[in-house]
Amino acid sequence: MSEFEVLIPKLGESIQEATVTKIFVNIGDSVKEDDLLFEVATDKVDSEIPSPVAGTIRSINCHVDELLAVGKVAMVIDLNNGKIESHLSAEIPMTLKSKDTEGMKIPIVDHIPEKSKNARFYSPLVKKIAKKEGIGLNELDLIEGSGIGGRLQKIDLIRFIEEGATTANISPSHSKEQISQNPPLSEAIVKPVIAYSIGAEDTILEMDRVRKLISKHMVMSKQTAPHVTSFVEADATEMVLWRNQYKDAFQAKYGEKLTFLPFFAEATAKALSEFPMINVSVDGDKIIVKKKINVGIAVATNSGNLMVPVIREANTKNLYGLTREINQFAEAGRNEKLNPDNLQGGTFTITNFGSFGNSMGTPIINQPQVAILAIGTIEKKPAVIETPMGDAIVVRHKVFLSLSYDHRVVDGMLGGRFLRRIADLIADFDTKRLI
Repeated sequence: MSEFEVLIPKLGESIQEATVTKIFVNIGDSVKEDDLLFEVATDKVDSEIPSPVAGTIRSINCHVDELLAVGKVAMVIDLNNGKIESHLSAEIPMTLKSKDTEGMKIPIVDHIPEKSKNARFYSPLVKKIAKKEGIGLNELDLIEGSGIGGRLQKIDLIRFIEEGATTANISPSHSKEQISQNPPLSEAIVKPVIAYSIGAEDTILEMDRVRKLISKHMVMSKQTAPHVTSFVEADATEMVLWRNQYKDAFQAKYGEKLTFLPFFAEATAKALSEFPMINVSVDGDKIIVKKKINVGIAVATNSGNLMVPVIREANTKNLYGLTREINQFAEAGRNEKLNPDNLQGGTFTITNFGSFGNSMGTPIINQPQVAILAIGTIEKKPAVIETPMGDAIVVRHKVFLSLSYDHRVVDGMLGGRFLRRIADLIADFDTKRLI
């Protein structure tokens, strides 16, 4: 019998696992190529997984809300529509094998994670988190897992770290003697308990999955990096006048609507190339200087959440290239059609408070980056300028720019000079440039 194994796909660099959020088929269902099989979610985006072949669902080796490693067999499709087993696979194999089926190559998992002394399986991500938090294998063995066969999942370890090692999340199969030999974490994060007063007319809403992830990411960023925010007011008059003059011709030539955001992305990318110590990440006591300048653009979705697609090597793109990518990301983001690769690898982020009519703001750094730029609304204001006849009050287009940065590695001088450079690039816009 010819079979095809449907694996949890690679959903972007650095993503090692995904949660199954929906299953669209049942055992015994016939599927055609490109029919939807299941949906997975990462901390960045949801992805629908289509069938790469036609056949009959032979087995389903996953269930909703289960966390699976990339490369795991999620389903098996019978290519010959043979007799189908009518039960859900009880176990998911911990290792995968390559199988040639009708000339099709199935990927091989090239790394099998180590097991503890009691043969318990730990994924690379779980081991990475444990190492960072100073948790040894002996202590991991005591934590109760919610995965199949008691497998320890990332969510179990995060809960253990956040709540502290208490008997509430220690596996009941371990004795008090074993627990005493593995004391609780001395530096566990303790969350304060807040009392809430809820009235009869109040409405309680459950956060959706993405909002929960955003919430945790923002809290983690504030706990990780000491934030400092600097402000400048930039004169955007020349840029505004050039854009207003050429926006119709630009759209006619390229088929793209020209907004103000690409101008700021262009100036930011140039400034990053001149100030490489802003284009970095922090790993403990090490500073990782990024060679590529990948600028993330914060995009609001129709569901009210936020995503940050990334313009890769933004410093190599002209105004048209930046405009095209920003417009594509904005459309895909609003409709929640961004794929995981769109959201990976950012080294700096821009958020546009001005799109909501806000003058300025203090954004939170998008970890593991060390700085984020916020753009306010562009407004006409009276300004004093020097002329051959003396000072004069004229109307200028002004915009507030704010930069939040990680004070562990970015001091006020560096952050201030970088922000000033962006403002100067906007103010000194070349009005003679061609579209």
